[in-house]
Amino acid sequence: MQRISSDQSTSPANRLVAWGRKNLPGIALAAAITLVAILLAALEKRVFDYEILEPLVLGLILGIAIRSIWGVPAFLLPGIAFAAKQVLEFAIVLLGASLDLHQLANAGSKILLAVLISVSVTILTGIVVGRAAGLGTRLAILVAVGNAICGNSAIAAVAPAVRAKKEEVASAIALTAVFGVGVVLTLPLIIPVFDLSHERYGVIAGLTVYAVPQVLAATFPVSAESGQIGSLVKLTRVLLLGPVVALFAWWTTRTDPEPQVDAGDRGFSFGSITKYLPWFVIGFALLAILRTVNVIPDSTGANVQNVSKILTAVAMTALGLTVDVKSVRKGGAKVALTVSALTVLLVVMSLLLVTALNIG
Repeated sequence: MQRISSDQSTSPANRLVAWGRKNLPGIALAAAITLVAILLAALEKRVFDYEILEPLVLGLILGIAIRSIWGVPAFLLPGIAFAAKQVLEFAIVLLGASLDLHQLANAGSKILLAVLISVSVTILTGIVVGRAAGLGTRLAILVAVGNAICGNSAIAAVAPAVRAKKEEVASAIALTAVFGVGVVLTLPLIIPVFDLSHERYGVIAGLTVYAVPQVLAATFPVSAESGQIGSLVKLTRVLLLGPVVALFAWWTTRTDPEPQVDAGDRGFSFGSITKYLPWFVIGFALLAILRTVNVIPDSTGANVQNVSKILTAVAMTALGLTVDVKSVRKGGAKVALTVSALTVLLVVMSLLLVTALNIG
């Protein structure tokens, strides 16, 4: 009778029930807070015509605020940890379904060259400046990649690849988001100063502004032409996210083969390939290939992208629920200094590139 009872307790159904009891309360809390963040972002869009802070950032801020004011009960922590890690990794995989690599060819050789130069220089400079400012290597990488590619989404994607701490992720996202809003509001002011055409301004905005929604906010009020070109350039930057995450995952494994984290934080393993590339990077690449060859149609890719955004917001909300705000504030000035330097670099470099390459 005891053996039968033991078999029943280890059955898949019972294990699933046990997992649900352990994790679902925390996941539900993160999801509920994310819903509030999504509603706040919708209100922003209704009032200002675009999202000043996207749900990902709002969820992170709300999570940090709730933890700081009320704290988080211990029984919720396992589910919150699951949402902050495994849900984020799954969201990164789904993001691949929205990337059509044909866009690289459509962008044209000059724009592609400008994007490659901009992203490469920004990442390298960001790491150097961040380290000089006193940031740890992982935080410097997060800030550099966030500024170089696509802001908060890039930070969230590269964080597990470099085994970043939750405080480092929160600090990088919070400061990058603030400066991102500033760039959106001030970038159009350079049009008369440098006598920019709408096409050339669109290229500069696409090379400079952090997130896709922010590019739209910075360009379409100027003209539809600026908005279309800015979106194309920005999406070309986003396509580099997969290779950059893979590169840093490989680098982290080579330089730190024994991560200072629990074994459970390594993610899934299915062969020696995951020794150098995390499973979510491989999944991201596979879905991007399927999208490129149209196994995943455009409409499906767009829907999957929306799901990925929601899951990323849930993961960042969960991350906020685990963050000690004092730890974030401790390195805030150094992060702000690094982001400021990279913002200036991006604007100046974009102006030089469109002139040197005669784009627009």
